[in-house]
Formats: sequence, structure tokens, C-alpha cells
Amino acid sequence: MKRKSGYLAQGQHLTGLAVCLCLLSAKSWAGGIFIYEAGQEGMGLANAGSAALATDPSVLMSNPAAITQLQGTQISASGQLILGDLKFSRDSNNQFSGNEGGNALEYLPGTSLFVSHQIDERSAVGFGMYGNFGLALDYDDDWTGRYFTQEAAVIGVSFQPTFAYKFTDDLSVGIGPRIMYAYYRTEMAINNNLLGLRDSPDGQLEYKDTDVGTGVNVGVHYRLGPRTQLGLAYTSKVDLEFKDRPSVHKVDNPIINAALRRLDVDDLELDMSVPQTVLFSVAHDLDDQWKLLGSLGWQDWSEFGEIGVDVDTDAAGDVSRSVSRKYKDTWHASLGAQYQIDPRLRWSVGLGYDSSAVDDKDRTVDNPMGEAWRLATGINYELEKGLDVHMAYTLVWLGDMDVDQTKARSGDTLSGTYKNAALHIIGGGATWRF
Repeated sequence: MKRKSGYLAQGQHLTGLAVCLCLLSAKSWAGGIFIYEAGQEGMGLANAGSAALATDPSVLMSNPAAITQLQGTQISASGQLILGDLKFSRDSNNQFSGNEGGNALEYLPGTSLFVSHQIDERSAVGFGMYGNFGLALDYDDDWTGRYFTQEAAVIGVSFQPTFAYKFTDDLSVGIGPRIMYAYYRTEMAINNNLLGLRDSPDGQLEYKDTDVGTGVNVGVHYRLGPRTQLGLAYTSKVDLEFKDRPSVHKVDNPIINAALRRLDVDDLELDMSVPQTVLFSVAHDLDDQWKLLGSLGWQDWSEFGEIGVDVDTDAAGDVSRSVSRKYKDTWHASLGAQYQIDPRLRWSVGLGYDSSAVDDKDRTVDNPMGEAWRLATGINYELEKGLDVHMAYTLVWLGDMDVDQTKARSGDTLSGTYKNAALHIIGGGATWRF
């Protein structure tokens, strides 16, 4: 975490002052904050074919029905590291002082564990522990957007027991109750300047809490023929409720203090819904070496974005406490291929696209989403009978993301661009088969 000394706010307009409690600032890209890359072999495919292709137990994360395709007992352990390049650059319309914030996402590690067990020819059970939801941002404390956010994180770790059954030789169904443990934290500066007539250090606000929510993953897996597999999966939403007393430090502005009292922030409750999703995938063997894969998906981000708290106080003491995230549903499409180079070595490649959950005009620095392109590749190698290892790399390209964010009452504008924004995701792991 970047921690700096208090910043002496300067040059604020005489028309008002503002403090923003953006208490739902999930850091997100790629259509939202779902992370397809959980370190498994399939991360080298940009999510192509993920609900149809069953090569290891990690498939239960995408489609619980597909574990009926796995023989015996299998264990897959993986990890990934997300390296970000997310840097904000001010433009001539910016009205806030401060620096440009540095790289807001330097790195974020993750790990996963999946197990499947074939009970008999028809039924199978499995278990998954994975983190495929959430990211985090950490700007410099004295950056130009510090009154919107300085640091925030929302991390969800899911635990999913799974049962799947083969009704026919070709048709399988599966269900996986999902228990998510979630952590949320946000921190921002509070402008203590009153009508620009003072030169006081910023105050600080911090909010954090954890919660547990439940949902369910269900899926259908169908073998259309000896060479083609289809998968259709639905993931329900997970409702989370964070409730905390925000920690406020060094706030000596009487107008701001009055606004905080009116908001009753001693007991602030925040509700979040992890979106429901639908995913359809296909995997087709061209021949003994080449396999083609594809996926189409939908994510219900519109419900996730209808919550939040914003306090914007002008010189007269009027208070605005609404946030309009204006999120919209997203869609995903991906194509991929696997090439069996020899009996022990397999190569994967994939290209994916995710639409943005927010229009350009509604983008905010506490949630700088945009459309994303994925380019992924990976290899799987059989070290010995019953033991495979895999490594993969994914480039998530976000390009230029403009921001023009204005305080509703004070009227000050934060303006700039995240230039050439990207994520680099490196993952790897091993699968044991017994």
C-alpha cells in the first residue's frame, strides 16, 4: 500500500466544497470484475470453450456438469499473478490539484484448488476453491483524484461443492452451491478547505468489512457427437452486505462534519450483488491434433451498479447522497484452439472480447471499466503418467479510457485519460490424476 503524508489542498473554487464516500468502488475491467484466469490450463484460451472442455477439475467453476467427463480422482492446484499498467494522465480540463496517482494496479496474486471424483459411471462429485471475482486499485494518496478514491479493493473467494449426474451417455447435468467470502475496503481523502479560504491538510475516511454470501452454479453438458461437446451454464447472483462504522480522521471542516452527521455514517450499510451470468460453449475436434473452441456469455451488471453512497456538500450545507453508477449488462465472446504437438505436449491459444459495463461518459476513477480484448496462450505438459503441469499468459488490453467526473454540487471536475491501459496475467499449476 502506498502511504504518504497529508496533502495541503490548494486552489479550490469558492463556490463550494465536496467529500465523496464512494463506498462501492469495486475495481473492475473486462466487462466487470470477473476474472476468467484462475491459473488453470484453460486460462490460455481466453475463456473459449470453458463450459464445454473438460480437461481437469477446474471446469466445475465454469460448468459443474462437465466433471462427469473426468476419470477417477483428479486434483488441480494453480496460481496466477495479475500485473497491471493503469496510469491516469490529467488533461487541460482537470480542476483538482495533485499528482497523477502512479500505477494504480501494480500486482495482485491469486490461487485455486479443484478436486473431482468419479463415483461410478453416471455420477461424480467435486470441490473448488477459487477467486474469480474482484480486483483492487491503489493510487498515490495525494493524487488529483484523491477526493473520489485513493485505495479500494473488493475480493471474493468462492467455495463450491459440486455434484454431477449423467442421465444418458451424452447428457450430463450438474449443480454447485457456491459460498463466497468477500472483503471490501475503500479509502479516500476529505477536503478540509472551506470556500478556498483555508489551507488545511486533508482529512481521511476508511471503510472496510467482510461478509459471506451464497449462490449456485448449474450446468448442462452434452456430447453432440464423437467430436463435438456443448456446455451451457448459469451462475446465480450472490448478495453481499457490508456494514461498518467508517473511520474518519482529521476532519475539521464544520460543513463536512454536519453533512456526515446528517448521513448517520456511524452505522453505514452497503449492499452488493455479484452478477448472475449465462455462458454457452462449444468444443470441436477437427482431427486428432486440432481442437476448436468458442464461448458466448452474458453478465448482469446492471443490478450491481444501482447502489452506492456519495456525499457532496456545497457552501450552503446542502447535501447530495446519491450515486448513479449507470452500469449495464455485458456480453462476452471468445474463440480458441488447442494443438496436440505430441502425446505429452499441448498448446493453447485464444482471443476474447468483453463489452464495457459503463459508457464512456459515465466512467469514474473509482471504477475505470472499459471494453477489453484478451489474447491468451499456454502450454500443458505431461511430466509423467498421472501428472500434468501447465503455464499460461493473458494480455487484457483496455486501451485509452477517458474520464470526466464532476462533483454534483461543488462543480469541480476531474478530467483525464488512462492511456494504453492493460493487464498482464501469468498463471500456472499442476493436475494429478489417480
